[in-house]
Amino acid sequence: MQFTKILKESLLLPQKKAMFQLNRIGMDKIMIYLFILFMLASLPELVSRLTTWTGLGGEMNFILQLIYFFMFYYLILSILLIGVISFIAYLGRGIVYLSNRKLYYGTLWKLTACAMTIPIIVFSFTSFIWPIPDWFLFIFFVYPILLLTRMIFLYPQKRVR
Repeated sequence: MQFTKILKESLLLPQKKAMFQLNRIGMDKIMIYLFILFMLASLPELVSRLTTWTGLGGEMNFILQLIYFFMFYYLILSILLIGVISFIAYLGRGIVYLSNRKLYYGTLWKLTACAMTIPIIVFSFTSFIWPIPDWFLFIFFVYPILLLTRMIFLYPQKRVR
């Protein structure tokens, strides 16, 4: 399946072969992979809400709890994480310009999204053990910035004609 290939190549970053394999995968598959990762990151919160949360007057219906979770937690988390990935890719665009490399924003976005695999998995498993606030996930964005910088310098420079 394509998603296991994306996961495997994402874990092998910043190797050149992994970068070029991820570059060949379509953006639609990368987005679906990201939403699966976001679901993994929000799974501890879902379990916590389903086991401890009660409604205003007592127990709330299970279906309504799921709807509230997806509307007010998963959707907001997904929008924030996609915004942060876009911002990191934009920072990478500045590094590309300064280092005179041959990369476009779409490629940088894809590489940044795949570089988020390890921080999201670490956050998810750690938050199952210890309660971690959601803002702590933003501390893990140092790793993708450093990884993206390393990947940019592995790409060839522009040819001067």
